Amino acid sequence: MFKPTPNPPENEANLETDPTSPYTTINSKKLHEAAERALDHYLCPGAHVMGSVNEPAPMYLANPAYNTESLLANASETLGSASEMLSNFAATLDHSHRKTALGIAQVVMVAELAVNQALDHVELQP
Repeated sequence: MFKPTPNPPENEANLETDPTSPYTTINSKKLHEAAERALDHYLCPGAHVMGSVNEPAPMYLANPAYNTESLLANASETLGSASEMLSNFAATLDHSHRKTALGIAQVVMVAELAVNQALDHVELQP
């Protein structure tokens, strides 16, 4: 009886001499192993002990060394920017969605007013 497919390799030694093997060279075998490690790293993150070597940028942290006035001033500027962006965005929307965006902008403006009032009550420290 004629068999149309070749026999599978009998042992691992035949993998390197088999013309159908993906491991035709040592480099391809190393590349495959590296790809497997990368897939394991990203698809099975719980299997590895992951420690972050990257520290978050201090720009995005609430630094306890900053005084209350600086934090409130920064919050006021951020809320003012958000309010302006929402107003500009609302101008591009149709009527029904525009009302929603302007409502959100109004909530942001109220928060900005509250922060500004708190900023007015902060006592400057020498």
